[in-house]
Amino acid sequence: MVQINNTWDVLLKDQFESEYYQALRAFLKHEYQTQRIYPPMGDIFNALRFTDYYDVKAVILGQDPYHGAGQAHGLCFSVADGVPPPPSLLNIYKEQKSDLGIDQPVNNGNLTKWAKQGVLLLNTVLTVRERQPNSHKGKGWEQLTDRIIDVLNERQQPLVFLLWGANARAKKVRITNPNHLILECAHPSPFSANNGFFGCRHFSKTNAFLLQHKIPPIDWQL
Repeated sequence: MVQINNTWDVLLKDQFESEYYQALRAFLKHEYQTQRIYPPMGDIFNALRFTDYYDVKAVILGQDPYHGAGQAHGLCFSVADGVPPPPSLLNIYKEQKSDLGIDQPVNNGNLTKWAKQGVLLLNTVLTVRERQPNSHKGKGWEQLTDRIIDVLNERQQPLVFLLWGANARAKKVRITNPNHLILECAHPSPFSANNGFFGCRHFSKTNAFLLQHKIPPIDWQL
């Protein structure tokens, strides 16, 4: 049984006991035994573990974990300590420099500090085979992450959804509560960042919205 050790255990109990999740669990057991799968099994639920339901101020939705050795550790766009930031994350840093004047340390890609301030760094799919992006797509993770978005949508305290790229923007239909702010743009990857990610100013917009609702803003500086 999954143990996140915070409010998510209660909110997602029915999901973890469901038929689709049991099938996903069996699939993952075989995958971890026979393939190189990322992140490490103990890190799969770090996004939920580091950011309790009641602490969420903003949600950044990713696609699936980084598929290179040692990169993924359960937080979207984040990499483990000692791993150089990948191109998408470097583009996020560039936008933060333009938007907020922040100079991020280019040798640090670990975003745990954001997670512990209330930024839920959630991928749509939580596992991946080495060097095979989207290899665990359609196996059941989407149902779980849909439910996570649904219960966040039900929350009355305002929060911000940052939807970057087509996969994340597809979840917009689930966010119906007018209390929340939806910010959407292109994905920060080098293939699309010039099509609307650069100049989106999502970081300052997030903090302005939080302050407007008397919620402490995010310190984006790592």
